[in-house]
Amino acid sequence: MSIMQKVVKHRLDVWREEPQYWTHMSAIEKRVYASSVPRSLIELIKIRASQINKCAYCIDYHTAEALQIGESARRIFALSAWKESPLFTEAERSVLQLTEEITHISVDGLSDETYESVKTHFTTSEIGDLIICISHINFLNRVGISTRTVAL
Repeated sequence: MSIMQKVVKHRLDVWREEPQYWTHMSAIEKRVYASSVPRSLIELIKIRASQINKCAYCIDYHTAEALQIGESARRIFALSAWKESPLFTEAERSVLQLTEEITHISVDGLSDETYESVKTHFTTSEIGDLIICISHINFLNRVGISTRTVAL
């Protein structure tokens, strides 16, 4: 059986096994969505981190969410090449760099240059929201990948 023919079987629904975890994770997500960070930017963060982590479920889910709230398909298609794309604002670019550095935190940490760039576009409260948002989706990616949660 080739890699393309491999059937992925969901291993475990941790949220059903331990519903308190989902209660806490949902509370974090609700808080992030209640922040002043634009919803479209939150979804771009979630898609980009999920692309890096190769979480098919989260890519599918957050792409659908982004489209539903009016994000353009063109920008979503360009997201994996955002550095080369003219479709993103300077504020979005700073957040996408933040997303990549936090997602790859073990490589070089979060650079001062990226942090300073984000500070030019967002308040300290919003930066906190962005860091939590990025960390939250990375957590969910890790659960989704290790349990083989599949997109339907």
